[in-house]
Amino acid sequence: MAKASLIQRELKRDKLVAKFAAKHAELKAASNDLKKTEEERAAARLALQKLPRNANPTRQRNRCEITGRPRGTFRQFGLARAKIRELAFNGDIPGVTKASW
Repeated sequence: MAKASLIQRELKRDKLVAKFAAKHAELKAASNDLKKTEEERAAARLALQKLPRNANPTRQRNRCEITGRPRGTFRQFGLARAKIRELAFNGDIPGVTKASW
Protein backbone atom coordinates (compact mmCIF):
# COMPACT_ATOMS: atom_id res chain seq x y z
CA MET A 1 0.00 0.00 0.00
CA ALA A 2 1.39 3.36 -1.01
CA LYS A 3 1.59 6.21 1.46
CA ALA A 4 -1.54 8.31 1.55
CA SER A 5 0.49 11.46 0.94
CA LEU A 6 1.81 10.10 -2.36
CA ILE A 7 -1.67 9.19 -3.51
CA GLN A 8 -2.95 12.65 -2.57
CA ARG A 9 -0.03 14.28 -4.41
CA GLU A 10 -0.97 12.36 -7.54
CA LEU A 11 -4.61 13.46 -7.24
CA LYS A 12 -3.44 17.05 -6.88
CA ARG A 13 -1.38 16.67 -10.05
CA ASP A 14 -4.40 15.27 -11.90
CA LYS A 15 -6.44 18.35 -11.00
CA LEU A 16 -3.63 20.69 -12.02
CA VAL A 17 -3.16 18.96 -15.38
CA ALA A 18 -6.89 19.18 -16.06
CA LYS A 19 -6.95 22.86 -15.12
CA PHE A 20 -4.11 23.83 -17.46
CA ALA A 21 -4.71 21.28 -20.25
CA ALA A 22 -6.16 23.72 -22.78
CA LYS A 23 -3.54 26.39 -22.16
CA HIS A 24 -0.73 23.82 -22.26
CA ALA A 25 -1.96 22.42 -25.59
CA GLU A 26 -2.35 25.90 -27.06
CA LEU A 27 1.16 27.00 -26.06
CA LYS A 28 2.67 23.69 -27.17
CA ALA A 29 1.05 24.04 -30.61
CA ALA A 30 2.23 27.65 -30.88
CA SER A 31 5.81 26.74 -29.99
CA ASN A 32 5.88 24.00 -32.65
CA ASP A 33 4.16 26.03 -35.38
CA LEU A 34 6.74 26.77 -38.08
CA LYS A 35 4.49 29.40 -39.67
CA LYS A 36 4.97 31.72 -36.69
CA THR A 37 8.01 33.94 -36.29
CA GLU A 38 10.90 32.85 -34.12
CA GLU A 39 10.04 35.54 -31.54
CA GLU A 40 6.45 34.30 -31.22
CA ARG A 41 7.63 30.73 -30.83
CA ALA A 42 10.17 31.77 -28.19
CA ALA A 43 7.45 33.68 -26.32
CA ALA A 44 5.22 30.59 -26.39
CA ARG A 45 8.04 28.43 -25.02
CA LEU A 46 8.69 30.96 -22.27
CA ALA A 47 4.99 31.03 -21.34
CA LEU A 48 4.99 27.24 -21.32
CA GLN A 49 7.89 27.24 -18.87
CA LYS A 50 6.03 29.62 -16.58
CA LEU A 51 3.16 27.19 -16.10
CA PRO A 52 3.29 25.18 -12.87
CA ARG A 53 5.67 22.25 -13.11
CA ASN A 54 3.02 19.73 -12.08
CA ALA A 55 0.69 20.98 -14.83
CA ASN A 56 2.74 18.98 -17.32
CA PRO A 57 0.95 15.70 -18.16
CA THR A 58 4.21 13.76 -18.31
CA ARG A 59 4.61 14.17 -14.54
CA GLN A 60 1.54 12.05 -13.88
CA ARG A 61 2.07 8.50 -12.71
CA ASN A 62 -0.26 5.56 -13.25
CA ARG A 63 -1.18 4.07 -9.88
CA CYS A 64 -3.26 1.10 -8.80
CA GLU A 65 -6.79 2.18 -7.88
CA ILE A 66 -6.87 -0.11 -4.84
CA THR A 67 -3.38 -0.06 -3.37
CA GLY A 68 -1.79 3.02 -4.96
CA ARG A 69 1.19 0.99 -6.18
CA PRO A 70 3.04 3.00 -8.86
CA ARG A 71 4.68 0.14 -10.73
CA GLY A 72 3.28 -2.85 -12.57
CA THR A 73 -0.02 -1.12 -13.29
CA PHE A 74 -2.10 -2.36 -16.21
CA ARG A 75 -3.84 0.46 -18.08
CA GLN A 76 -6.77 -1.71 -19.14
CA PHE A 77 -7.77 -2.40 -15.55
CA GLY A 78 -6.12 0.45 -13.63
CA LEU A 79 -4.83 -2.13 -11.16
CA ALA A 80 -1.43 -3.44 -10.13
CA ARG A 81 -0.42 -6.89 -11.36
CA ALA A 82 -0.77 -8.47 -7.93
CA LYS A 83 -4.33 -7.17 -7.51
CA ILE A 84 -5.28 -8.31 -11.01
CA ARG A 85 -4.06 -11.80 -10.18
CA GLU A 86 -5.88 -11.83 -6.85
CA LEU A 87 -9.18 -10.55 -8.27
CA ALA A 88 -8.97 -12.80 -11.34
CA PHE A 89 -8.53 -15.91 -9.18
CA ASN A 90 -11.58 -14.88 -7.13
CA GLY A 91 -13.57 -14.35 -10.36
CA ASP A 92 -14.18 -10.66 -9.65
CA ILE A 93 -12.94 -9.47 -13.05
CA PRO A 94 -15.40 -10.48 -15.80
CA GLY A 95 -13.87 -12.26 -18.78
CA VAL A 96 -10.53 -12.98 -17.11
CA THR A 97 -9.70 -16.60 -16.35
CA LYS A 98 -6.58 -18.46 -15.35
CA ALA A 99 -4.75 -19.87 -18.33
CA SER A 100 -4.57 -23.63 -18.58
CA TRP A 101 -3.38 -25.78 -21.45
